[in-house]
Amino acid sequence: MIFTYRDIPIYYEVIGSGRPLLTIHGWSPDHRLMKGCLEPVFQTLDAPWQRIYFDLPGMGQTPGASWIDGSDAMLEVVLAFIDGVLPGQQFAIAGESYGGYLARGVVKKRPEQVEGMLLICPVADQSTRLEHAPAFQIIEKDEAFVNSLSEEDQKFFTGINVVQTRRVWQKFKEDVIPGLKLADTEFLEKVLSQHVPYSFDVDKLDAPFAKPSLMVMGRQDHVVGYRDQWNLLENFPRASFVVLDKAGHNMQIEQDVVFHALVREWLERM
Repeated sequence: MIFTYRDIPIYYEVIGSGRPLLTIHGWSPDHRLMKGCLEPVFQTLDAPWQRIYFDLPGMGQTPGASWIDGSDAMLEVVLAFIDGVLPGQQFAIAGESYGGYLARGVVKKRPEQVEGMLLICPVADQSTRLEHAPAFQIIEKDEAFVNSLSEEDQKFFTGINVVQTRRVWQKFKEDVIPGLKLADTEFLEKVLSQHVPYSFDVDKLDAPFAKPSLMVMGRQDHVVGYRDQWNLLENFPRASFVVLDKAGHNMQIEQDVVFHALVREWLERM
């Protein structure tokens, strides 16, 4: 499906019917990352949910644009997408990594519309995320399997995953790599990267967001870390805060069983 905003055709998919859940993937992958980690949960639920998966500009099947030169403009696109696809409706929101940064932007701008929030390895503070994140550390590695991969696949896989096994590779190959290969790297590096931090304080809320929330981080996440996210907690008095061992920036894959249980519990709290 396509929703057009300012001549940008935004690709999206809708699965199921019921209460809406808007999902926002991170920087470089596409909607398949969110679809891959969340759909297994919905296969076990009786409650009806409408899941909305879309590709951010410059990623997946949505082209970038020269005017999207930072997070303010990207958030403008997300809010326009909400107005077009979920006009006047309430919805839950889930964001991964940079998508978690955008999800907090939605909560800041539209708190009355959002019924609950899930943050998966979210960016907390753009200025300190690398400084405060732990060093990259491999926790488990199947040497024979990793060596059997092509040089290109090894480059994709071994630089970010802290659990390097056949199981993790299979899911990473399905959910993450297709988006990485489609991403418009020139747009991401030269256009969107110009103003990554918002021009406003996204975490200075008019009132605490007192609706069911869940933040899940990886203890070995060297991309966004887990320390800065603790500073967000007072904004969300009904949030569960979880840091999982044996998990990096692809925590939702490396610790999928625990992650699915946490997401199910969050959905049931709404």
